[in-house]
Amino acid sequence: MPQSSTGPTEADAYLAVCGHTHLFPGARCRVRGLPDPRAFAAAPWPIDLALRFSDDVVTNAELRLDDLAGAALTVPAHTTGAGTPVDGRRWPIREVLRVGDEVELTLGSRPSA
Repeated sequence: MPQSSTGPTEADAYLAVCGHTHLFPGARCRVRGLPDPRAFAAAPWPIDLALRFSDDVVTNAELRLDDLAGAALTVPAHTTGAGTPVDGRRWPIREVLRVGDEVELTLGSRPSA
């Protein structure tokens, strides 16, 4: 994923590193390369992401905001490195924290298809 020296352009997605091969309630992903992680953690805005799982599978995702539901991560159907199909889901974001120069997203408990 190419990035300019000033950060991603509108066509680029920010890298989000996930510690597991799949998502689940309580899973965490660290977003890298945001221009102002402190401001994003305080008041997230919509961004496109490239989720990289621990098995090196990468899939596109979208972090979007809904006035009623709050922040949510939409992930399309994909396949794990072991060949397990994973349905597309919309995961509520339970917590957004700045951790150094990254932002950690913690998933909530009720995904929807």
